[in-house]
Amino acid sequence: MQMILAVAVCILAGAAVAHASGHGGGVTEDQLWNYAWRVLNFVVVVAILWKLAGSKIKDLLVGRQQEIKENLDDLAVRQADAEKKLKQVEQSIANLSQEKQAILDEAEKQGVALKAAIIEKAEQDAAQIREQAKKTAANEAAGAVEAIRAEVADLVVRAAEKIVQEKLSDADHDKLVDEYLTKVVLN
Repeated sequence: MQMILAVAVCILAGAAVAHASGHGGGVTEDQLWNYAWRVLNFVVVVAILWKLAGSKIKDLLVGRQQEIKENLDDLAVRQADAEKKLKQVEQSIANLSQEKQAILDEAEKQGVALKAAIIEKAEQDAAQIREQAKKTAANEAAGAVEAIRAEVADLVVRAAEKIVQEKLSDADHDKLVDEYLTKVVLN
């Protein structure tokens, strides 16, 4: 209350000085009494307002001050939380490059292992194919040898028949058949 009253008196005194300097420097008694009544009127109005609403105004100002203080405290807490989260994000970003490199290294290891497995499987398949080809070639060679033997045997038999027919007479032939039949019958 005292502070408001002191401020009001200073404002009014400043206004009076400004008013007086605007009229040639002289202040009449009527103007001074008019000014005094105005100041008194202002002080009474301020006192009445303070008496009726002073506690509410004070509570309002104190409440507002407390609210501002709480908001500032809340902002400080939120700023600290935001800084913590920022540090966490920065750390996770830093870890992200390490994790990325670890994933790439692991993928490379898996790729090398997969390549080795594919090559090993291909070599095994190639070995099996070679073995199968060898067996097939051996079977075909054996079949070809048998076919050649059969053909050679046929040729030998034909050649022998031809030779025997050319050198063997009918009488020799009959004699040979008789001997053969005799052997067969005796056995």
